Amino acid sequence: MNHIDLRGRHGVVTGGAQGIGKAVVERLLRSGAAVAIWDRDAALAEAAARELGSLGRVIGVAVDITDWSAVARAAADTQAAFGGIDLLVNNAGIAGPNAPVAEYPLEAWREVIDIDLTGVFHCCRAVVPLMQRQKYGRIVNVASVAGKEGNPNAAAYSAAKAGVIALTKSLGKELAGEDIAVNCITPAAAKTAIFDQMTQTHIDYMLSKIPRGRFVAVEEIAAMVAWLLSAENSFTTGAVFDLSGGRATY
Repeated sequence: MNHIDLRGRHGVVTGGAQGIGKAVVERLLRSGAAVAIWDRDAALAEAAARELGSLGRVIGVAVDITDWSAVARAAADTQAAFGGIDLLVNNAGIAGPNAPVAEYPLEAWREVIDIDLTGVFHCCRAVVPLMQRQKYGRIVNVASVAGKEGNPNAAAYSAAKAGVIALTKSLGKELAGEDIAVNCITPAAAKTAIFDQMTQTHIDYMLSKIPRGRFVAVEEIAAMVAWLLSAENSFTTGAVFDLSGGRATY
């Protein structure tokens, strides 16, 4: 593992209690950062914080990112605990059901958009002013190759992740004159708990589209995120970093 220096930095990872988010939390701790795990499952967040506590300072914060007031409160609490927020990884998300658009459940559509897109907006809206006041920040939004190409029978997820890409580009341009970098990653599927929300047919479809012939490892995603959060990433902003194993066509 190459060394990324994040000593003295304070980060937030949404959905950091499991899967990709947990791998990112571990990588940030090993790089010297203090990390707040924001997760709607308070018990899971606390358990992850205890498990990773030997690597550095890590706390669990219960927050529903679809609730603006809860996000604002979590940002204030984290700011008070750490004295600042330098790094934000918007990772929390759900896949939603697999169904064609004509049959897609209306409530499921709203839930996916609320968590996967509006939740990212809420977190950025709460944390960006803190970064502006301290004149430094790094944000990484976890989108998906589905946001580039659109997966059949996953319209809500694909649309939400496309929105995350556009939000990243817009915010990156807004903050380009400041030392705050905003980028996103577009990974192919990783074997995490999100697979439990998908049909086996959909999982097989995703794997068939990856030229490398395997799913991405969460550690591979965390490695890219760690560099994007570092001070070395001092120029690139509003960009999309591909992690699709050769699938993406742009």
